[in-house]
Amino acid sequence: MPRYEGVSPSVIRRLPRYYRFLEDLQRRDVHRISSRELSSLMNLTASQIRQDLNCFGGFGQQGYGYNVDALLSEIGNILGLSREYRSILIGAGNLGLAIAKHMSFESKGFNLIGIFDKNKELVGTPVRHLVISDINRLENFCKTFSPQAAILCIPKPAAQEIADKLIHLGIKGFWNFSHYDLTMDYPDIAVENVHLGDSLMTLCYQVSEILE
Repeated sequence: MPRYEGVSPSVIRRLPRYYRFLEDLQRRDVHRISSRELSSLMNLTASQIRQDLNCFGGFGQQGYGYNVDALLSEIGNILGLSREYRSILIGAGNLGLAIAKHMSFESKGFNLIGIFDKNKELVGTPVRHLVISDINRLENFCKTFSPQAAILCIPKPAAQEIADKLIHLGIKGFWNFSHYDLTMDYPDIAVENVHLGDSLMTLCYQVSEILE
């Protein structure tokens, strides 16, 4: 049963945005903020913010607003950011390497423990605190270290086969950059399909609306 049964996916998807804005407020040494002030920063209505946070019990006080530090901590707990789920990355090409090198996994609830690729020329290359391993070692690695999540930076034709194998090896969640929609085949597994091209096309539409 979900920890927050009945909370809509749209509310859950807004939580990381709340977290990001609150982190920025904390860095600027802001300790208290009203729903009206937060709504102005985030381009949401104050009513929407109150409704979203009330799904988890509500964290503000009338006449006071929200304690930034406390709200940031509560949203972090809801998102599970302190858990450090063991994760692996499959595909150490340009995109995979960029993600491995620059993503702050530890602050986002994950711990990257392995990187794999089939390209023999990449095997043994150091990346952060790890080295790239041969994909043929994947099964033994998973049986030994029991990773819980996988980042897929592989071509679309290989995605379904590798996802099947990883699920069999115990993977429960995918951050998927493969352009293959894994949610179609694995409704009981947590999947975030990332389509960078979709975002760029959305920007194209918005620019077209401004310029035409």
